[in-house]
Amino acid sequence: MLRIAVQSKGRLYEDTMQLLSEADIKVTASKRTLLVSAQNFPLEVLYLRDDDIPQSVATGVADIGVVGENEYQERGAEADIISRLGFSRCRLSLAIPKDIDYQGLEWFNGKTIATSYPVILNRFLDEHHIHADVHVITGSVEISPGIGLADAIFDIVSSGSTLVSNNLREVEVVMQSEALLIGHPGMSQEKRDILNQMLFRFEAVKQAEDKKYVRMNAPKAKLDEIINVLPGLKSPTIIPLADEEWCSVHTVLDQKRFWEIIGQLKDLGAQGILVTPIEKMIL
Repeated sequence: MLRIAVQSKGRLYEDTMQLLSEADIKVTASKRTLLVSAQNFPLEVLYLRDDDIPQSVATGVADIGVVGENEYQERGAEADIISRLGFSRCRLSLAIPKDIDYQGLEWFNGKTIATSYPVILNRFLDEHHIHADVHVITGSVEISPGIGLADAIFDIVSSGSTLVSNNLREVEVVMQSEALLIGHPGMSQEKRDILNQMLFRFEAVKQAEDKKYVRMNAPKAKLDEIINVLPGLKSPTIIPLADEEWCSVHTVLDQKRFWEIIGQLKDLGAQGILVTPIEKMIL
């Protein structure tokens, strides 16, 4: 059985459990149980604090784990990056009181910066030859300037609303972060086989993101023009109809260009356009 370490609460927990659910891996979440087996897949879920996951995977306590790139970089654990999962995106940034006239990184020379990520911050400061006092705290880093504990902060930023509510503004983005699937380097081949099955399911879910399955009735006289505006995976499916002058066209469209393409199809005479979401796509 493959063991995956998952954050026990928060947005990363929710996004990970949603991915497992979309991949048809049924796990009953329980706040009281640290280790839970999936009902229909050889997988068990170990719930941990986010900062414990990299080391747990590196030492083999868990075979794989889902962790924010920020925690993976900060802990420096010897675990392999298996896949970038594309969710729980955020950034690590430097922020200062909003009324300060900021002219550049040199402002941080001689200043005190509060953070929960001293390794990443010190590396950044060294690369830019900035000499600052790094004050390591856990918890509500954003209140530090307001209570006189620090001149600035280095912390996770998502929407930026927390900074605004604490009269801070983001001035330097140090790194972008997203959820990573990491793995133990010494994983057995049997467990790698299970992992590959799971990755296959994840990929099918990812391929279906922002995709729509589109069916329409199209006049045969305009069929070549309609096919030319369809950016499908391959050629669209063409099905004859009872009316010999019409056919049914089936294809997949990306959400980003959906309305643009639908407008072109209507201009070319397409009718009865039916749009359905796609749960999974296997290429």
